[in-house]
Amino acid sequence: MVSAHMVAIVGQPVFAGVYLTGDFDSLRWHAVGADVVTSLGYLQVIVAIVVWVRLRQALPFLATMVVVAAETVQYFAGLDGALWLHIPLGVLTVAALVVQFIAVWRRPLLRRGEARDA
Repeated sequence: MVSAHMVAIVGQPVFAGVYLTGDFDSLRWHAVGADVVTSLGYLQVIVAIVVWVRLRQALPFLATMVVVAAETVQYFAGLDGALWLHIPLGVLTVAALVVQFIAVWRRPLLRRGEARDA
């Protein structure tokens, strides 16, 4: 889930950049991308809850909640046109999700029995 979320969020600055070069149709793609990214973030929360319940690991849930909370604020800041908040928060959420992606794939979650044996 974190992989799909990251791929979607990395496209957002691309659409915004193309819009800033004068291709005004890219703003529509940026808005659609925002809906996709936000939806994937909420799905990632559900997956993180499952990880927490089944594997007794709360850190993925807490990290996901921080990213999704920032994304939600950023989403509404973008709708409001508050670019002073939207842009820096966008950079922060992309960076945070890339770090989360690396953490998940660098050290995959262990099952309960594997964690005791390790």
